[in-house]
Amino acid sequence: MKINRVGLLTSGGDSPGMNAAIRSVVKTCIHYDIECFGIRRGYQGLIENDIFKLKSKDVKQIIQLGGTVIKTARSEAFRTAEGRKLAYQNAQKHALEALVVIGGDGSFTGASIFGKEYNIKTIGLPGTIDNDIYGTDNTIGFDTALNTVMEAIDKIRDTASSHERLFFVEVMGRDAGFIALNSGIASGAIEILVPETKYNLESFFKNIEKGAKHGKISNIVVVSEGEKETNIYELAKRTKERFPHYETRISILGHIQRGGSPTCADRVLASRLGVAAIEGLLEGQNAVMAGIKANQVHYTPFEEAIQKRNELDAHLLKTATILAI
Repeated sequence: MKINRVGLLTSGGDSPGMNAAIRSVVKTCIHYDIECFGIRRGYQGLIENDIFKLKSKDVKQIIQLGGTVIKTARSEAFRTAEGRKLAYQNAQKHALEALVVIGGDGSFTGASIFGKEYNIKTIGLPGTIDNDIYGTDNTIGFDTALNTVMEAIDKIRDTASSHERLFFVEVMGRDAGFIALNSGIASGAIEILVPETKYNLESFFKNIEKGAKHGKISNIVVVSEGEKETNIYELAKRTKERFPHYETRISILGHIQRGGSPTCADRVLASRLGVAAIEGLLEGQNAVMAGIKANQVHYTPFEEAIQKRNELDAHLLKTATILAI
C-alpha cells in the first residue's frame, strides 16, 4: 500500500526513548520515500497547525536524549468534536494520509476516535514508563525508568545503612506496579507495595521483624504511588509507632523517573518499533499499536491495547516475597 505523507506526534507523558522512536520513524520514512511531518505538542499542535516537515538532519544526535524533541502535551480540545475537526482540517492541509502516535492508552484512545471519524490511518507506539500497555512485553521508557529508580535506591541504601534507618521510597505507577516490583527486587527491598496486590500491615510488620532476626540493620520499602489501601506517609507513621527504635525516612522519587538518557534496551526497542510503525502502515495495518512480544513485532488493535492491561507476573511476585528477607 503506497503512502506518501505521514504525520508524527508524541502525546501525554514523556518517556526516555521517545526521541529514538522519532528518529526511527523519520529514517524509515526516508528509506521508503515517504515524507514525514512532525506535529509539535501532540494533538494540540495538530489543532493549532503546528506542523513541519522532518528531515534526516532534524533527527541527528537525538537518539541519546531523554524527553521528546517535538514536545508533548495533553489536549482537552482534542476531546471535543470541534477540536478534532480542526485537527483533521490541518491534516488535510498537509495531505497527511496517516498518523504515527507515540504515547499511552489515552493517546491511543484519541487516535482511535480520530481515525474512525475521519477515515485516516493511525498506528501507535507504546511510550510510557509504566509498562502497563497490553500488546507489548515492554514499553518505551520502562527500562530506563527502572535503572533510574534502581540507582536512586542504591544511593539511598548507602545512607540507610550508615544510619541504620528504614527508608520508604515512593516510585511512579498510579495504576500499575511494574516499576515498584522490578526495582524493588533489583534493589533488595524488604517489602514492595503495588496496586495489584492486597496490602496487609501485619504481614509487613512481620517481614521487618524477620529481617531484624536475620541481622538487617537497615531496610528499604518500595511503594508504588498507586497503592490504594495506604500511602507512604501513613505507612511510615504506623511503622514508627510499631517500631519506635527505627529511624524512618521518606523519599519520593517523582519525575526524575521520566528523565535521563535512554538505556540501550529502550533505544533498540524504540528503533525497532519506529520501523514497525511505517512498515505496518505499508502492509495495510490500521488502528493498531506496534509492540514486541517474545522478541517479535506484534500488532494489537487499539481497542485491545486500550481496554486490557499488562498484568504483573505471578512468579515475579513470588520471587519478591522469597528474596525479601
